[in-house]
Order: sequence, then structure tokens, then C-alpha cells
Amino acid sequence: MIMRFNFEAVIFDLDGVLTDTAHYHFLAWKRLAESLDIAFDETANEDLKGIDRMGSLDLILGSTAHRYTHEQKCALAEEKNRYYQYLIATMSPNDLLPGALSALHLVKASKLKIGLASVSKNASTVLERLQITTMFDDIVDAATISKSKPDPEIFLTAASHLGIAPDRCLGVEDSIAGIRSIKSAGMTALGIGKSSILTEADKVITGLNLFSLHHLHSFESK
Repeated sequence: MIMRFNFEAVIFDLDGVLTDTAHYHFLAWKRLAESLDIAFDETANEDLKGIDRMGSLDLILGSTAHRYTHEQKCALAEEKNRYYQYLIATMSPNDLLPGALSALHLVKASKLKIGLASVSKNASTVLERLQITTMFDDIVDAATISKSKPDPEIFLTAASHLGIAPDRCLGVEDSIAGIRSIKSAGMTALGIGKSSILTEADKVITGLNLFSLHHLHSFESK
């Protein structure tokens, strides 16, 4: 019996969905902020979810951002990235979130395309550390796009590369910006996290350990 699905592709975000590099980002941004005498804590870090590197830097600099030239900002962002790369060098398949690998295998076994849409410039490195690069039919990261989430460019690019119409794609995200990006692209959004926060998602589950064939068929509107 051939199973028919409402979707032809599933496009995953990376950080917070398949693995949790948020803590590494937090440590790297905190280190940079403290070197600039800027207070930075876990609450401030939440505001950076789904935002690219330069956008995150501007949020951290806040009202002082205008004091820095573009070149100085690029140097600061690169300083943060060097420390982040140092931290993620220790990652392994053990850093996959619960249910992540099973979800990828489920989508693959269902003969659907698998895409990655991550604003991280280190996405390929993280995938290699997690040993899941070959699971993806296409990878779109910060080097591929010009606009960050919540702009739909990253998900539209992923769908285009996969050769699948946006309305036949299921996007999986853990951030508000990511969910808005998916919805603006004309896709169905599956949120990973708290339904009280990801209110614009079509459905929310707490983690990929709850991902099932049901999500590949359809789910009711909110």
C-alpha cells in the first residue's frame, strides 16, 4: 500500500530543532558583550533566536551600535564566531536532540525531500560534527541568502532548490522569527517549543521526540 502525504518536503531549522547550540552561542555572545562592558544574560539571549550574526550583534550593542563602523562590527562578529567555533569543535552525534535522528529517518523513509534552512554560517560544520550531512537533499545557510528570518527568503530558497512548491512543504522551527519566515513563504509551520510562545505556528510540539507520521499527513488549523 502506497502512503500519500500532504507534503512533499520537510525543511528543518538546525539550532533548537535538531541540536541545541544555543548555549554555545550564549557563551560566545556573553564573552564578547562582557569585553565591551555590556550586560548580557539568558533573557537577552532569547531575543537573538532566529536572528543572524550581524543582527544579533546590533541587538547586543543596542543604543551604542551607532558608535561602531561597519568594519568594527564585522571584527566583533568574527571575534564572537571564532570562540563559537572553538566551542562547537567538541560536538558529536550525542549532541542531537531527542527524536531528531528518528525524525530525519522517518521523513527519509517516507520518500520525502529533506531540506535544512539555517541562518548559521557554521551550519555545515555542525552537521558534520553531528554526522547527519548526508540526510539532507539540500542545505541553505547564511552564505546562500541575503535576508535573515523572519524574511521568507531562506525557506523559499530551500523549496526552490528541492524543486517543491512552498505549499507542499512543512517547515520546522523553534523561533518566532523562524515561524514567521515559514508562514510568509506560504508553507505549513510546525513549531518546536511552547505553544504559548509560537502562537503563529499551525501546530506546536515540545520536541522532535513527538514527531510522527501524523505530521506528514495533515494537522488541523489552530
